[in-house]
Amino acid sequence: MKKKLVVLTGAGISAESGIKTFRDSNGLWEGHDVMEVATPEGWRKNQELVLDFYNKRRQQLKEVQPNLGHQFLAELENDFDVHIITQNVDDLHERAGSTKVLHLHGELLKVSSIQNRNVILDWKEDLFTGDLDENGHQLRPHIVWFGEDVPALEEAIEITESADYFAVIGTSLQVYPAAGLIAYTDHKTPVFYIDPKPIAIPNLRNKVVIISKIASEGVADLREHLKSI
Repeated sequence: MKKKLVVLTGAGISAESGIKTFRDSNGLWEGHDVMEVATPEGWRKNQELVLDFYNKRRQQLKEVQPNLGHQFLAELENDFDVHIITQNVDDLHERAGSTKVLHLHGELLKVSSIQNRNVILDWKEDLFTGDLDENGHQLRPHIVWFGEDVPALEEAIEITESADYFAVIGTSLQVYPAAGLIAYTDHKTPVFYIDPKPIAIPNLRNKVVIISKIASEGVADLREHLKSI
């Protein structure tokens, strides 16, 4: 039976493919205050702005490709039962070939009903005011905005608790509740932390291997570490 490798990924792995994160420049995300485009209040204040913002992100996603970091993680499925828990809303893990991907913060290529968040539809083109679910309710980007609950959190915790190995790749470990997942690992589970600027992880009893590299280079190192265990 394959050992279970659980990987928490963040913006750092997608940045290598050309997808920007709002943390790149003074809290602005593609020139917008995140409070305007990534909160329920922003949606209520200016629905058209929010729809246009995510339409542009959706179009941008079509122009980028998975990088070596995504590809190496997909290839690890040959030797491990790999589960990816990602904070990213892009589909680059799936396009690289990973088969078990849980999106904590939603997905750009899906929309949901403002009346019932369990009504989720695949959506690859632009979304406009007047695009409705079958009951006549407006559709919105299927994104977990700041201030909203994270529906996938319980599943993520269950996956983390059963990990034989746990890796953190390209995330600052500053965004909760995702950053708190590492605390649910068994204390005997080895943790691998890949980031060019790793931070200290407080109160963690696990053995931690720090790989101070960008995602694509770090995942290559991760493969070698896992082979030697």
